[in-house]
Amino acid sequence: MNMPAIRQFKRLDVRPLLKRGEEPLSAILERVQRLAAGAGLIVIAPFLPSPLIELLGSQGFHSKVERGEAGSWIVYFWRKSD
Repeated sequence: MNMPAIRQFKRLDVRPLLKRGEEPLSAILERVQRLAAGAGLIVIAPFLPSPLIELLGSQGFHSKVERGEAGSWIVYFWRKSD
């Protein structure tokens, strides 16, 4: 479960989307599908996105979760390597 270097991660803060009442799932899925080998996506959310972690896990992604500031959650996603 080697996590790529942090510089290989793109960042997506979904808090503004949620604040506007938008569903961020399609934006997240679009970004993870475009990830190059050895790259990852950081998702910043106001809550722990457990269903997203399970969904991407079933699609071959590892994840790592951290608590962020002001009650936010930071989740790193990257493809499992063979």
